[in-house]
Amino acid sequence: MKTRITELFGIRHPIIQGGMHHVGYAELAAAVSNAGGLGIITGLTQPTPEDLSREIARCAEMTDRPFGVNLTFLPSFKAPPYPDYIQAIIDGGVKVVETAGRSPEQYMPQLKAASIKVIHKCTSVRHALKAEKIGCDAVSVDGFECGGHPGEDDIPNFILLPRAAEELTIPFVASGGMADGRSLVAAMALGADGMNMGTRFLATTDAPIHDNVKQAIVDADELQTRLIMRNLRNTERVMNNAAVEEIIRIEHAKAGSETIDDIRHLVTGVKGRLVLQEGKMDEAAWSCGMVAGLIHDIPSCEELIGRIMDEADNIIRQRLLGSLEA
Repeated sequence: MKTRITELFGIRHPIIQGGMHHVGYAELAAAVSNAGGLGIITGLTQPTPEDLSREIARCAEMTDRPFGVNLTFLPSFKAPPYPDYIQAIIDGGVKVVETAGRSPEQYMPQLKAASIKVIHKCTSVRHALKAEKIGCDAVSVDGFECGGHPGEDDIPNFILLPRAAEELTIPFVASGGMADGRSLVAAMALGADGMNMGTRFLATTDAPIHDNVKQAIVDADELQTRLIMRNLRNTERVMNNAAVEEIIRIEHAKAGSETIDDIRHLVTGVKGRLVLQEGKMDEAAWSCGMVAGLIHDIPSCEELIGRIMDEADNIIRQRLLGSLEA
């Protein structure tokens, strides 16, 4: 299947594995790329630029296919050394960077000078248009269904994707609610050139996380996620657990006067690692999309992507083209 996304990134299938903190290691990125998609290493999961260099080299040993690196630009007074992380990406020969969080505008000259393709994650049409204006090569349009940070506009993909298609000239992928061949065909029908999956890739044998997390996704339905930090305008969609119930209790008790310090002990990366790496499921909030309701097994990335493409092909040939021929 050729789309503007497969042509842009030199991949076989229009499927991207989004960056995920403490998940996007070389093992998962290489498995996705070897299966024909675009695997993504999460840059800031690596403590230093030197660590990122080693992770890139490790991934390159596992795959000879394109893979990328995610860089999330955080709203922090003490920002990570982003130019050094970018230099590690350049030195590692990586040609695709997925950016997220704040605008990557100030770092675009360094990225473009190295001929790196940039795909920026956006939760609104206005942000997608800004990404296009500053020179991003593509965008990932994240609907309200997505795990992690869905923005503050609450627009689901059935509206957001066709609106993006009306406004953008650069290619874009659909993110949020993507799980299978139905998702891919629907996303493309709405104007996208492919899809980005996060939660679905968590529930794979290649994801370097605890089995308890994978099983929790399989056992969940579409009603098991919660939104936290709404009053902080840093909304995050997470899987419900004891930590999330406590966060919601604190938010209600503070009645809109809460600060991040009130819940920091339940949302930090250190605590999140206890969930993702040690399987202590109630230690912290952890990002998960509503798409958990569509996830019923734990395949390899190769099995998953192959199944998605077969299902998409069958839908197009049998249900869509077949009905027209009839």
